[in-house]
Amino acid sequence: MTESPEQQRHAVVRRLRTALTRLPHWWPLPVCVLLGTASGLSYGAFASPQYEATSYAMAVAEEETAPAAALGYAQSYGRLVTSDATLSYAQGAAGEPMRELRSHVRSETSPDSPMIAVTGTSEDRRKAADIANAVIEAVIVSSGHVSKDTGVKLIKFTHAMTPDQPVSPSVPLGTAVGAAAGGLLGGLVLLVRPRRAGWSVSAQVPAPAAAEGGVAQDERELVR
Repeated sequence: MTESPEQQRHAVVRRLRTALTRLPHWWPLPVCVLLGTASGLSYGAFASPQYEATSYAMAVAEEETAPAAALGYAQSYGRLVTSDATLSYAQGAAGEPMRELRSHVRSETSPDSPMIAVTGTSEDRRKAADIANAVIEAVIVSSGHVSKDTGVKLIKFTHAMTPDQPVSPSVPLGTAVGAAAGGLLGGLVLLVRPRRAGWSVSAQVPAPAAAEGGVAQDERELVR
């Protein structure tokens, strides 16, 4: 007699359950490690490489300005790197519209040094350097417009060079990170999955020590 589609589905489910119950309880761990390794390998092999280039500018106090003011203005100019005024001025030299340029540039400042670092990122190594140099130049020009009022001006410290190596994860690094993430996920699955029926945890309790010299007897004779 031919089974109905519903019966066939139930039979397949029963076979899968039977196969899973025969597997060792730790099977999710190697499976997750293999999946993580494959994912990391694929990312490292097929992801587009990203390049970074960094240029630096320094805040310098004028003769009549306290040197400590340069540090404060460096922090302020660092926040203006991604402003609309700066990016609109730099978009022509960077070769990207302002909306895309905002996601390809970042700035860093130090609380101990009046230095501003502007980093450009791109899939093209030359464009990464062009972005960093265009944006740092825009910040320097903006600071020059108000240098007479602030008493602090920015000067270019280093020019961004074309990077040789991408900063995106390589194949070995991506594979290692994927394997580690898979192992962590597999360990979490083992911790939260329900225990199988029939599993039991028994603790051995030591037996009570025997009384010394036969003293612990229920019946004793009274000594008068």
